[in-house]
Amino acid sequence: MRHQKTRNKLSRDSAHRKALLMNLCKEVLEHERIQTTEAKAKAVKPELEKLITLAKTDTLHARRQALSALAQDKFAVHRLFVEVAPRYTERPGGYTRIMKLGPRRSDATEMVLLELV
Repeated sequence: MRHQKTRNKLSRDSAHRKALLMNLCKEVLEHERIQTTEAKAKAVKPELEKLITLAKTDTLHARRQALSALAQDKFAVHRLFVEVAPRYTERPGGYTRIMKLGPRRSDATEMVLLELV
């Protein structure tokens, strides 16, 4: 059964969607804030929150899972485990924030700022 399995497809096939979410996660970890569309930000937020929660338990298995989720990017995984996750040891969730910026000029798509809290 497919109960509660709905996700935003973002008008992409599964491989393209997976690559997009992976790259957005890496960009947020690298720059700590990115400007993107509202739909993409809402799609990547749960993925990013799961990665930060995973990184709070600094084990070899957790690092390997993060490497798998971040396309074997060792720099992003190191930054996640050493710099980002220790900030949130006392926080039970809600590591990211979405702030609306208004519509984009060219096509009026709602733009947002996705940032780490």
